[in-house]
Order: sequence, then C-alpha cells, then structure tokens
Amino acid sequence: MGDTVINKLSFRKAWAPALVLTSGVISLFIFQSALMAEYKKPAEAELKSKLTAEQYQVTQACGTEPPFRNAYWNNHADGIYVDVVTGEPLFSSLDKFDSGTGWPSFTKPIEKGVVTEKVDTDHGMIRTEVKSKSGDSHLGHVFPDGPGPSGERFCINSAALRFVPVAELGAQGYGQFVGLFQKQAPTTETAYLAGGCFWGMEELLRKLPGVTNIIAGYTGGSVPNPTYEVVSSRTSGHAEAVQIDFDPTKTSYEAILRFFFKIHDPTTVDQQGNDRGSEYRSAIFYRSEEQRKIAEQVKAEVDRSKKWPRGVVTEITPAGEFYRAEEYHQDYLQKHPDGYTCHFIRE
Repeated sequence: MGDTVINKLSFRKAWAPALVLTSGVISLFIFQSALMAEYKKPAEAELKSKLTAEQYQVTQACGTEPPFRNAYWNNHADGIYVDVVTGEPLFSSLDKFDSGTGWPSFTKPIEKGVVTEKVDTDHGMIRTEVKSKSGDSHLGHVFPDGPGPSGERFCINSAALRFVPVAELGAQGYGQFVGLFQKQAPTTETAYLAGGCFWGMEELLRKLPGVTNIIAGYTGGSVPNPTYEVVSSRTSGHAEAVQIDFDPTKTSYEAILRFFFKIHDPTTVDQQGNDRGSEYRSAIFYRSEEQRKIAEQVKAEVDRSKKWPRGVVTEITPAGEFYRAEEYHQDYLQKHPDGYTCHFIRE
C-alpha cells in the first residue's frame, strides 16, 4: 500500500512529532504513550545518589520546602519545568504566576494527564495532592483559588522540579515544546514609577491583572550601581522606584498610571507619609514619546479632578538606568506581611 511504518520501539522524544505517509496523505502523530514510557522512576539506590536530601524528602516523602527560600518561586525566565526525578515535562513558564505564597505556582500543567491528583488528609487538613504521572513524585498541591479560567492554583515545590530554558529545549530532548513559546509568549512592556517606599508600591502594583513581574530598585540619579545606604544619603539623586513588566494585551500603561495615582499622594514634594527625602519623590520615568504623552495626559486629568486638595507635583522625566535593589528589599511585604507601608488604594 506504500505506507511508511514507524517502529515505536525506536521512537525517541526528540523525534516528535513523527510523520506517517498513508496513501500519499501526510498525517501528524504525537505518540504520547511512547513519550511517557521513556520516563521511569529509578531504583531506590539511584534515587538516593541522584537527589539532594531536600529533593528526596520532597519527592519521595511528601516533604515541603520553605517558602521564598527555594530555586524557582521568583523565576521569570521562559522555559518548562520537568520532574527532577524522571525528567517528564510538567509545567510551562507561560502558565506560571506570582501567587504571593513563596512557592512556584501554575494555572495548569503543560499537558493533560502529566500529573495525577489524590486527596491528602495529612496535618489535619483536606487538600488535593499533585504527583507526576510516570515518576509518582510528590510535587505539591492544587487549590481552587487560581487566576486562570479553571480557577486552579498548582502550588509546587521547587525541589521537585528542574527548569529547562527555551534555548535548551531542543538540546535536552524537549523540542516539541519550542513552538509553544513561539506562538503564545506575550509581548512585554515596562513602566518605571516612583511614589515613596518601594515596598508598598511593589505590593499593590503586583496585584494588577496583566502585571507579569515587578522589581524594587533605584533610578533617576547619577551614581552607578547605588546601594540603599547611598540612596538614603541623598547624594546620588536616585528615587526608590519599581520596574513593572506587563502584558499589554491584558492591561495598559494608562491603566497602570491611573492606579499609581490612587496608591500614593502625588501632591507632597519629596515625601510620602512619614518618609521624607528626595528618594521618596513622586515620579514617572517614561521610556518612549508615547509613554510621555500618556503620562502628561493622566497627570493633568488627576490634577483637574481636584480629588487632591493640592496640586499634583509628580515629575515626568525620561527613564535612565534602573538598578535592582538589594535582595532583602524584593517582595518585602510578601516575606513580612506586617512590615511597614504607607501605601493604600484610594477611590
């Protein structure tokens, strides 16, 4: 009949998808069963030699790593996450989001059927445990409070995962997932804003729909690579600021600025609440002529609204170099929920 037969026993995941010629028609097949069959849990002795103590405790004894002190909770690179035990693909960075819990969180697995779920009644709670299908590795739990269409949040231990960057997918045998990123990775835009202590700014802005990443840092000054001590001395000219990366298909620069004017007082010069000094000034650092026009428009509208008893003094200035602040400043109010902040949402 002229058919080309593919021997599944010689099939390798790096070859997917495979083409089968049937009566002159090309049919596309992805042999998921063949792919899954390659992922096998090693023997106990190999597991103990291959895994770190924490990886073994998490994946084999249903352990839990500490929040905010693990490899991937704050990883924003593009790629996939695979089972650290077997290498089977489990989650994609396209479905990863910041849940504020200190663990990697995903709205869904990378494909249906790659994880299994079961009721977990340990520790006096009723939860749904998540395991890898082939390796039976404990990954974490799934909760009904996620932001995606299904409303699910897969809260996963970093110790159960290994991250494979997009650039290495083909070389590591995961080439079938390259197209996923080419088709679905959103365009990202960036805003730089200053409005007092970056802890409070960061905490409120991170919750906006469409915000994909937020970083506390310093900008607007003249000293390269400033430290917190240098900025606090007011000799560098820098302001405490935040870098906001956002998906323009889900929100807009204008929407972010309107929210910005709700969470701080834009009428106080070099002051926000009890914090005084030039590092606490209100400022918008624009990255393009379009951003400048939007900033001027929104500022003027806020000023005309008379919602503030005094005039708006927010600076609108070209963006310069942005320097990431020390690590203890990042996600500060996530790590210290009762920490200091003078920011709140005003209507």
